[in-house]
Formats: sequence, C-alpha cells, structure tokens
Amino acid sequence: MSVDEWGERMPRAVGLFNAVAVSVGVTVGSGIFRVPATVAGQLPDAGSIILCWVAGGLIALCGALSLAELAAALPRSGGVFAYILESFGPLPAFLFGWAELVVVRAAALGAVATIFAEYLGYFIPLNGLQVREVAACTIAVIGAINYVGVRRAAAVLSAATLAKYLAVLALGLLACTANGGSSAHFAPLWSQALSPSLIATALIPVMWTYDGWADLSMLGGEVSNPRRTLPLALILGAVCVMFVYLIVNLGFMYAVPLHEMAGSRLIAATVAGRIPLLAGAGTALIVSIVLIATFSGLNGSMLVGSRIFFAMADRGLLFRAVARVSPRFNSPSVAIGVATALGVVYVLENDFAQLADKFILGIWPFYALAVAGVFVLRRRRPDLPRPYRVWGYPIVPALFLLASVGLIMNALVTDPRNTGVTLLIILAGVPVYWVRGRVMRHCSAAV
Repeated sequence: MSVDEWGERMPRAVGLFNAVAVSVGVTVGSGIFRVPATVAGQLPDAGSIILCWVAGGLIALCGALSLAELAAALPRSGGVFAYILESFGPLPAFLFGWAELVVVRAAALGAVATIFAEYLGYFIPLNGLQVREVAACTIAVIGAINYVGVRRAAAVLSAATLAKYLAVLALGLLACTANGGSSAHFAPLWSQALSPSLIATALIPVMWTYDGWADLSMLGGEVSNPRRTLPLALILGAVCVMFVYLIVNLGFMYAVPLHEMAGSRLIAATVAGRIPLLAGAGTALIVSIVLIATFSGLNGSMLVGSRIFFAMADRGLLFRAVARVSPRFNSPSVAIGVATALGVVYVLENDFAQLADKFILGIWPFYALAVAGVFVLRRRRPDLPRPYRVWGYPIVPALFLLASVGLIMNALVTDPRNTGVTLLIILAGVPVYWVRGRVMRHCSAAV
C-alpha cells in the first residue's frame, strides 16, 4: 500500500469539522454530569470551585497549544506515541502504548460502555449481568462502525457530538432559570485562605472530565491538510470544552446551593428537575443526554485508541499483524479488533464505573513527556518544518509541565496507594519491552 510523505498508509479523510468533533466528542462524556458534585464536596466555596475548573481548562489548553506544534510537524498515527518515540526513543513510547493497552484504553472503553448501559436501564430495566452484556454489545457495535472506515466513524461521532454539545450548553444556560436559583449561592465567594493542596486534589477529577484534549493527535495519520487542521482543531477543541464546562458549572451553582450540590451524585438531573421549561421531564432528558454523550465518547475512544495500537505495530513495537490496514475499508482492522476485544473482556469481567478514575493519572506522565518533546525537538531537530509554533513558548509548555508534575506529586502524597499501583503497572512494561524484543527477533530469525 502506498504511503504519504510522512509514511502513513491510510487515507487522510478527516476534515476540520470532524477533527474538532473528535476532540470535543472524546472529552465531553459522562464526567461533567457527576464531577461538579464531587468538586463541590472537596472545595469550601464558589470561588475555589470556579478557580479549579478554570485552572483545569487552562492546563488542557496549554497542553493543546503545545501538542499542536508537534501535531503539525509530525502528523502521524498514534499522536502522543509518535511524539514520545521521536523525542525520547522506543522504551518510553512503548510504555505509553503498554499503559494504553493493559489499563487506560480498555478501562475507558469499559467504564463508558458500562455507564451507557446503566443509563439505558432507565428506559429498559436491566439487572447487573444484563448491564454488562449490553455494555459489551455496545463496544462490539462501536468496533464494527470503526471497522467500516474512519469517514463513517467520524460522521457518526460528529452528529452525536454536535447534539450532546448543544444539549449540555442548553442545560447550563437553562439552569439560570431554575426554581430556587439565586446569585446568593455564590456567596461568600471566598470563605478561607486558598489551599493549593485542596485545589490540586480537586483537579484530579476535573482533569478526568478534560481528559481527551490530546486524543485527536492519535488520529494524525488520517487528518486532511494536517499542518493546518491538526493544530487548529486541537486548540478549538480545548476552547470549546472549557467554555461549555464553565457555563455548566456556573449554571449548576446558580440553581443549587453548594452544600446541596455536594450531596447530589445526579446533580445534572437535580438541576434539570428544577427548570420550569422542562416541566418535570428533567430526569428523562438528562438520561437521554448521557446516552448520547457516552455513545459519542465511546466511539471517539475506539477511534483514537485503536490508532495507538496500529502505530505501535507499524513502528515495530508490537506484532506487525496489528498494523494491517483493511484493503476494502482502509481502516486499521486488526488494531480495532484488539481494542474491541479488550473492552469486551474487561467489561464482562469487571465493574468499570470507577476504574477510569483510579487510573486517570496513569496517562499524565506521558502527556508531560509529549509536551517536553517540544523542547527536545527544537534543540535536536531545529530544521524540522514547523507550520505552527507554540504560542507563548517557552512559558506555555513549561506551565503545562509544572502543572503535570504538581498533579502527580500531589496524588502520590494524598493517595499513595492507587497512584503507586498505577506507576508500578506502567513500570511493569519495562521487562515486557525487553521480552518483546527478544521474541520478535527470534520470530524474525526463524522466518
């Protein structure tokens, strides 16, 4: 199969609108419907809560601004994987792929599919086993949609993303009309001295809702006019998400007092139930929005996750068969099959409603490495064509790196067990890397 100037074998069929939809669709999922209540329970006043959501959005935006330079210069499948490989070599890149393979992607697929099935149970009663079976079937359907080509998968994702974005934005705006809503819920804006540790702890679930800001880069090998489209879509996606999240949180705080908000796990349903225009249909509306959001997020996660496995195999860090491209649909068929199988197995064997939260920090060391690659490649490859250069360099990427290190260090102090387990799982990939090398060399010699 022919390759383009960057060595990619799949058609570049994803335009700007679909690229932005991928970025927003992967990011805006079920988290925004429950994390605001979690953050309200962790922080003492409205000012701290608003600061936390703004800080999370700015961190994601700094990351997007930084990755945009690498995406325009190296529009390759695998995105973050490709940037780490180019900047730091095969072992760190393999560890990123390892973390995605054994934990992050499968857990994300399983968690989102489980939430989809649980909310579907509002309309069709399901027991525990049936929830898992429906979740597994949903992953299989998403896998099939992706198998028949990126153009079809992106079209489905774009339609679902537009619907859920408008619905979430409308919910945030309509919350300002809620019965019992008042600007007094923001008072006092600041009740005590600001605690950096509290903000950092609350940032962990906030960053879970923002996670996905970098995922479009994984699709870099299939984006048309990538030198313009990729940086623009990454930045626009981050801005769109930050905007709608701030609107939603301000609306929720206006509609519900903070102490009540902290105790409401279904805060979105609580707010919708108080909006006169919805006339008692609040719960059904929220369930419908969550179903659209999770289906869109699941499709996006499959779309970008399979490209990581494809890129690993295409660069020789995973079995070559995984890099197969379907001659009929021009999709990474085996990589999609691997991602689908992992998601189905995990969701049938485990409860993933909280697993993605536990392991969200597992991805942040690699985000930091990818952004650090901006500095490395500017020094090592100064002649690399850079259609876009980081706005605010070196401050913007440096701020992202400082925030990433701060999040990880705070997690090690406040939750050493879960954070330590996550890091150990990542480090377990080191012996796997060496064994993989020996096995692949032995197979090559045998052939």
